[in-house]
Amino acid sequence: MLSIQTTNLTKTFGSLTAVNRLSLEVKTGEIFGFVGPDASGKTTTLRMLCGILPPDGGEATVAGCDIRKEAERLMEKVGYLPQRFGLYGDLTVLENIHFYADLYRVPRKGRKDRIGRLLQFANLEPFGKRKAQDLSGGMKQKLGLICALIHTPEILLLDEPTTGVDPLSRRDFWVILYDLLKEGVTILFSTSYMDEAERCSRIGLIHQGELLVADTPSAVKAGIGGTILELRLENHQKGMKILEGRGAFRSLVLSGDKIHILVDEPEEGERAIRDVLKAVRMEIVDLNVVRPSLEDAFVSMVRERGK
Repeated sequence: MLSIQTTNLTKTFGSLTAVNRLSLEVKTGEIFGFVGPDASGKTTTLRMLCGILPPDGGEATVAGCDIRKEAERLMEKVGYLPQRFGLYGDLTVLENIHFYADLYRVPRKGRKDRIGRLLQFANLEPFGKRKAQDLSGGMKQKLGLICALIHTPEILLLDEPTTGVDPLSRRDFWVILYDLLKEGVTILFSTSYMDEAERCSRIGLIHQGELLVADTPSAVKAGIGGTILELRLENHQKGMKILEGRGAFRSLVLSGDKIHILVDEPEEGERAIRDVLKAVRMEIVDLNVVRPSLEDAFVSMVRERGK
């Protein structure tokens, strides 16, 4: 069963096509990672899916609602957490939650219990009377999540909710999301962090408004084709520029102090790398075959599409 289905969904801003004929399916009860760099079309897509932004082409059904014709009904079924959530800094945690409960027309009867469970769920119980402006970044995101959940939505749309959040808060946020999955909530989660994408049931890689692939993280990595060689040098940035200048490799990814190089044949690839670096008298610290990462897969797909 599908919670989200789009067909050729398109959005343009003047001469810029932000989302280009996007066809996507998100299954009920899964967490789907929408993965891509800044300005790839993630935010625009989520805004269309929650009824904020009208599409210029294509169709989409979210929680059984046509996003063009049933925006009001859609609002009752979807919770949306944008990148910059509209918290009111001079209101307390509880006042913010009640404000959004009023917006969603949540009945007063049973609201107190619902808020209590959500505060406990997000570990914000002790902070009900604290002003939102005095919360940490991670706590603000948790409060935003509570506000998005106050009306018990079927689907949760999260637009890069962990950007700028400390690692501990990011981990806590994911614990909350997994608990929501157990309650049957479907989650569409946009992110530019490849490590977060690994946590999702399935992922869609998007670049310049176009969906490159949609599958499980393991299937996306397996579909890369070829072999990844991990290279370590004393000066990896200089080495990266030299290898890029040769144009003989399918893709190169700088990963920390290592360079991931995609080649068709590992032996030929290793020989080519050694020959290039030997010619400029660069010593190789280490060179091994490794499993591909999602970043390797993404860069490879973008480069292949560019060709």
